[in-house]
Amino acid sequence: MVATPIGNLGDMTPRAVEVLQRVDRIAAEDTRHSAGLLRHFSLTTPMLSLHEHNERQKVAALLQRLQAGENIALISDAGTPLISDPGYVLVREAQLAGVRVVPVPGASALVAALSASGLPTDRFSFEGFLPAKGGARRKVLEALRQESRTLTFYESPHRILDSLADMAGIFGETREAVVARELTKTFETIRHDSLGKLLEWMRGDANQQKGEFVVLVHGAEEGGEDIDPEPRRIAEILAQELPVKQAAALAAKISGEKKNALYKYLLEKG
Repeated sequence: MVATPIGNLGDMTPRAVEVLQRVDRIAAEDTRHSAGLLRHFSLTTPMLSLHEHNERQKVAALLQRLQAGENIALISDAGTPLISDPGYVLVREAQLAGVRVVPVPGASALVAALSASGLPTDRFSFEGFLPAKGGARRKVLEALRQESRTLTFYESPHRILDSLADMAGIFGETREAVVARELTKTFETIRHDSLGKLLEWMRGDANQQKGEFVVLVHGAEEGGEDIDPEPRRIAEILAQELPVKQAAALAAKISGEKKNALYKYLLEKG
């Protein structure tokens, strides 16, 4: 399992180059994409394709090669194999067949973003890519609403605005979060703010909507309860006309939400 750079080719480790040089062949997610990487490091090892659409069909043949004594390196298009990339079926079957599986660590967008985020790193949950359809995406986010660990997601440029909007709607606009974009590349951006302000910032700058994203969201407060979107909406509307304490009390009566929680929310929202 050989990790490759997520952008900056200087992040390729000497061990990774050595392994790719001496194995019998390389299983690559996209051989055309990986050909450029191999050329850069003057590697001539033969490649074969292994991606999400052919992995199950190719596993048996690859296991035969491995059991016959071949050494095969698995790489993805970028980063560490299997992290939101193909390879799980092959690794699992290799383990069950008694084939030795060796990790060659290196770049990972998840770990890079987390290390620079300023969010708690002692406990975190990696959720990968959210569903493409809005209803399914919101259902997943709703199930995570009271998760206390730092939440980490991968996202694509054509869904980043919708995903941030859904996160702000479900987790709350004031929830602390980070958008990490184009990590290790020329236009690397790491922005730390509330979900509401991150969404506003990104909507206002089309250039920030391009590239590959890691979105990190602060977990829910331990021992506390996040407030549902509807009670928040009611409290915000009332707070436009009433003092905060009175707005929180009235919103609690209307929605059934706890008065103290709404009061705290309105104070923090300012």
